[in-house]
Amino acid sequence: MGVIVRRHLDITLPRGRSAFLWGPRRVGKSHWIREHHGGAPLIDLLKSDVYAEYASRPALLRERFAGARHRLIVIDEIQKVPALLDEVHWLIENTSQSFLLTGSSSRKLRRGHANLLAGRAWRRQMMPLTLPEVDRLDLERVMTSGLLPPHFLSDSPVEDLRAYVGDYLKDEIAAEALTQNIPAFAEFLRVAAITSSELLNYTNVARETGVSAKVVRTYFEILEETYLGFRLPPWRRAKNRRLIETEKFYLFDVGVSNFLARRQPRMGSPEFGKSFEHYILMELKAYQAYRNPDLDLHFWRTASGYEVDAILGDRVVAVEVKAGRVHDGDLGSLRALLDEHRIKRPIVVSLEHEPRVVPPGIQILPWQHFLGRLWDGDLSL
Repeated sequence: MGVIVRRHLDITLPRGRSAFLWGPRRVGKSHWIREHHGGAPLIDLLKSDVYAEYASRPALLRERFAGARHRLIVIDEIQKVPALLDEVHWLIENTSQSFLLTGSSSRKLRRGHANLLAGRAWRRQMMPLTLPEVDRLDLERVMTSGLLPPHFLSDSPVEDLRAYVGDYLKDEIAAEALTQNIPAFAEFLRVAAITSSELLNYTNVARETGVSAKVVRTYFEILEETYLGFRLPPWRRAKNRRLIETEKFYLFDVGVSNFLARRQPRMGSPEFGKSFEHYILMELKAYQAYRNPDLDLHFWRTASGYEVDAILGDRVVAVEVKAGRVHDGDLGSLRALLDEHRIKRPIVVSLEHEPRVVPPGIQILPWQHFLGRLWDGDLSL
């Protein structure tokens, strides 16, 4: 267990600008708002009385704040009252008021064709904790606890994960009316966790879950639109090799994924290797969200079985993740990629203790060293 030092999220809004802040529950949005915007008026739609007020009369927002001179107004869990976005739009247009609008699901807003402010609000996403945000990180423990702040800091992370999965991933999904078949969705979550980081196969997941492939597609969309998972697209540039063009899917937190899949990864086990790759991908996604939203992030896989875990940017960095000491036989996929494409920086992220370089210029880096260089901007992405 470590201590949270500071979060990387930065939302500095010029006067008259607004922003959406998305992210799953317990990722730390409310704590971040208290730390950075504690003096701003807060409309917390998780409070039943506040929700009832604004759900029955969205115009209250305009009536209460049209003449206000607040620098910023915060509305928490905006997806609970989509009609408030029309009032937010009016206030932005007519009073130059700034808003910070947080939410844990954009599905209801998108499916209900809610007013998403047509470019008048920036979009930001808060991710689970990253290496530079904590004072120390026990890699093996994190595979169980994950990196949602309350779980990372907990003395009983498994119990907290059990409550999170039961109370939020199932009941909250039902409360948002995203699906009515909660038993099927719960089984889907387990299968999605087991297959997290693998190629998406709707038919196989449907067979294991007991619903149709069409329903499974909807379930994956629910995970994406509630920020509980993301797709990793394949890199499609090919010269002489036939490439796999199927996406991968990752759940948003390695601890949640392992709890759902009933895995307890131990150093040296295949489960640990899978979780280590997942963890490194989450750091890359967080870097993309906080530092470089336009950064392209893909994986590369050939029909013959060569696979590189991540391609960052336009052939800037290729990353292969190995949970142990790296041997020459572990470099076949990177070398196959380098045979076809000029990659500026081929890297193996490993559990080795010292960096080294092997032909043809492949850097083998300890995982802490790689992530330090990533967050310090030393990879020139």
